[in-house]
Amino acid sequence: MAAAAVLVVGCAEAPAPKGTIETIMNRKSVRAYTDEPVTDAQVETLLRAAMAAPSGMNVQPWRFVVVTDQAVKDALCADSFNKMIGQAPVVVVVCGETTVLRRPRGAADDAEPVPMPNNNWTADCAAAAENLLLAVEALDLGAVWTACYPYEDRMAPTRKALNLPEGITPFCIIPIGHPAVEEPAKDKWKPENIHYNVW
Repeated sequence: MAAAAVLVVGCAEAPAPKGTIETIMNRKSVRAYTDEPVTDAQVETLLRAAMAAPSGMNVQPWRFVVVTDQAVKDALCADSFNKMIGQAPVVVVVCGETTVLRRPRGAADDAEPVPMPNNNWTADCAAAAENLLLAVEALDLGAVWTACYPYEDRMAPTRKALNLPEGITPFCIIPIGHPAVEEPAKDKWKPENIHYNVW
């Protein structure tokens, strides 16, 4: 419970956090939001949770763009069916750094690092996005993962709207707000998808 208390520092108005399993089982996609604002403290809590995700070789390639400006939100969804992006109080765009400075395999310890492809960036960003979504549920907010990567027709306007630099790729867009309606969580338990020891 002490860890949970640390998680919501600065979020005095938020209800007591749910248990971990309850949060996971109750996570759902929320696509309609009220006008109630999401506080800066809540946003920081969500980002701290996102950055607590596992990362291959601890590279942590995730980068986050927090969007509250209405014009930028409108630009993000101008050519998209994801109109909830423009309606949410806060939008977090999870991006990934696709290259990393690293010494070539087998190089001497004093060799200069060189830019190399980071083949783990999508897995790392997915883990961060899921952590963020679980934190949204824990704080009784609502959000939905909207795909960006690998669809160029979604990535191009996102790059333009956010002025993303070279080497930073938008991975997903997550609108966040207070749910306008009560959304039930889906039961996705399917024992037939489980195999033990061998297929």
